[in-house]
Amino acid sequence: MPTRRCGKSIVKVARVFPRKIALSPRDAGAHYGVPGIFDEADEVHVSCLFTWDMRHAEWLAEQWRHVAPVQFGGPGDPQNKAGMLPFVPGMYVRDGVVVTSRGCPNRCWFCSVWKREHKLCELPVTEGWNIIDDNLLACGEEHIQRVFAMLKRQENRAAFTGGLEAARLRDWHVELLADLGPDRMFFAYDTPDDREPLYVASKMLREGGFTRHHMRCYCLIGGPGDTIEEAENRLRWIYRIGYDPMAMLWCDEEGKHTVEWKRFARMWAWPALYRGIVKKKKGGTDEDCE
Repeated sequence: MPTRRCGKSIVKVARVFPRKIALSPRDAGAHYGVPGIFDEADEVHVSCLFTWDMRHAEWLAEQWRHVAPVQFGGPGDPQNKAGMLPFVPGMYVRDGVVVTSRGCPNRCWFCSVWKREHKLCELPVTEGWNIIDDNLLACGEEHIQRVFAMLKRQENRAAFTGGLEAARLRDWHVELLADLGPDRMFFAYDTPDDREPLYVASKMLREGGFTRHHMRCYCLIGGPGDTIEEAENRLRWIYRIGYDPMAMLWCDEEGKHTVEWKRFARMWAWPALYRGIVKKKKGGTDEDCE
């Protein structure tokens, strides 16, 4: 069970999550339901990742109050103060996942990061190989250089699953990435303004030696006014210019969707499912990607 030091004492912390995802910790001190008969701790930290899980997270907090005093937070909590705290590897994410900065200078309509964090904050660089920063490329050059130096020391190949902003990608970033040789990099097509930067970034990365195997692109779908036809057009365009798309289904505070949107999002979340239906134009030129 993870611990923290409080003066001269060691405090045992049980972490409770309403939902398990790929980045969630898997150690014995991570819990995804009500406490068992023999569960004990000095503190209980309930961490809510998504806004639509808040009701369940609050219910879990009540179930754990008889075990130990409960602290409540996480990105899904509107009152969360994570940006004021240091990142502790393995505490609320699985081993290898690392956060080196919090916040984002952008003001995207669908995103709560800028509302929660208020400003970009560079953190001390801890060891890990999977970077999930809100916007790493918005950080200063010195910080980015430290992050890449850390990644070079890791046994596992680096991954940027938090996403890299295409509009901020520069030649020196591509040089760092080429030297590092990451396993995968994620970009994002969230709004129409992302289209041109994604196209330019694709050319830069391909000229730097990267292929579709390394380049993935989140694509926000299912937002207000969106249609499945328009969403599929965006996803197919992402594929044509050299990325493997990954559909990200927009959620309101209730986290509800139609069955049709859910099926569509699943199909476009994994290359093994959609590559069979994507027919890339043979003999095309760069103009075919516009």
